[in-house]
Amino acid sequence: MARNRYKALVDSLAADIRAGKLAPGTRLPTHRALAAKEGIALVTASRIYTELAAIGLVSGEAGRGTYVREIAMPPGHGIDQHSTAPAMLDLNFNYPELPEQTELLRSTLRRIASGGDLEALLRYQPHAGRTHERATVAKHLVRRGLRTTADQVVIVNGAQHGLAVTAIAMLNPGDVVAVDSLAYSGFKALGEAQHLELLPLPSSGHGPDLDSLALLCRQRKVRAVYVMPTLHNPLGWIMSLAQRQRLVDIAREHSLLIIEDAAYAFLVANPPPPLATLAPESTIYVSGFSKSAGTGLRVGYVVAPIEWVPKIERAVRATTWNTPGLMTAIVCEWIEDGILARLEAAKREDATKRQALARQILEGLQCSGYAASYFLWVHLPVDVRAEQVVMELLRSDIAVSSAEPFCTSEHVPQAIRIALGSVSFQLLAVGLRKVAQVIYDCSCGVVSPR
Repeated sequence: MARNRYKALVDSLAADIRAGKLAPGTRLPTHRALAAKEGIALVTASRIYTELAAIGLVSGEAGRGTYVREIAMPPGHGIDQHSTAPAMLDLNFNYPELPEQTELLRSTLRRIASGGDLEALLRYQPHAGRTHERATVAKHLVRRGLRTTADQVVIVNGAQHGLAVTAIAMLNPGDVVAVDSLAYSGFKALGEAQHLELLPLPSSGHGPDLDSLALLCRQRKVRAVYVMPTLHNPLGWIMSLAQRQRLVDIAREHSLLIIEDAAYAFLVANPPPPLATLAPESTIYVSGFSKSAGTGLRVGYVVAPIEWVPKIERAVRATTWNTPGLMTAIVCEWIEDGILARLEAAKREDATKRQALARQILEGLQCSGYAASYFLWVHLPVDVRAEQVVMELLRSDIAVSSAEPFCTSEHVPQAIRIALGSVSFQLLAVGLRKVAQVIYDCSCGVVSPR
């Protein structure tokens, strides 16, 4: 009978949440209050909330209570869907473009069309990319401080594909991978798809807590560590050279594979050396040209020790066969002509202006971010719920992300991530003012959870 009563309460609360009777952000009764109201044991009340949390309907925070989670985000929010409504002001995803890029693409296509090797672009390409294009990418990376050769470069369909083929080639289901407690949502999704065990590392403020990593490696058989040392997404830190050396020492001591994600590294003009330069024997370096050249081009690269390249090539063959020749030809021409370097410099300047605008409009809020990055992490005031802010902004046709898609630990901080690079400067200012207003209204109780 007690079992039936417990299940009936779980089902009843779940039904109310799914039906919208208990709105996102609603604070549920304390465990003790639920037990008293329903005439059940305190341990049973705790089990009810634990089960609701396990199926994703509520979240509990020590000292603050149990809250209903948002379970019906519209398109464009979270890690599973990308498109937003036509009228939506997208401050969720970054696809930075400069006004001159369209004409640059038009001119480049004309030059490629008049070239003598056009027929080759209609055929299958080698799995790792054509030799001369791998050499072009390698030269570009050497200028960025990465010691590599063409033989170590595998051209892929964007950085996300690079992470996927790395996981397929180098990791097995059940492998333990250390990650930041707040990490790139695409790697979190990849870990779930590949059945990896992602163990969170707390932040030290300017990078992962490396003492925690060393302790974790003594307690568990950790196979790999995934890091974004140069412009972390979403927190915006840049690991110092000393931190990078310490991470390399830990990786060598415990035979860890280092997966270095450098998707936003181009925005940092003079960063410390990549981990792949400090530990070339154990690091796979993954990045792409989506943010610097254009998201629609979908060209990326994986740089690995030569002995691992055949495994990665097989993963490319299994997933997509090869990167489209035309896309790779465009990117390589932009590298050779110096166009990519100019775009990177212009986007660093653009990101700096946008970041400054955001800091000005959101003055008074606690924010984390790099001065030349296209995203900003906003810590919400006490008692302001991220789900509440996100939903209020969506009602105003503004999309931002809560912390949840980035969170790899049980504790989800009350924060939002704002993408700064997908709308005009003028619309960005409008959107940021609305964000500031909604947060203020929520903190003052003007907006109540529905």
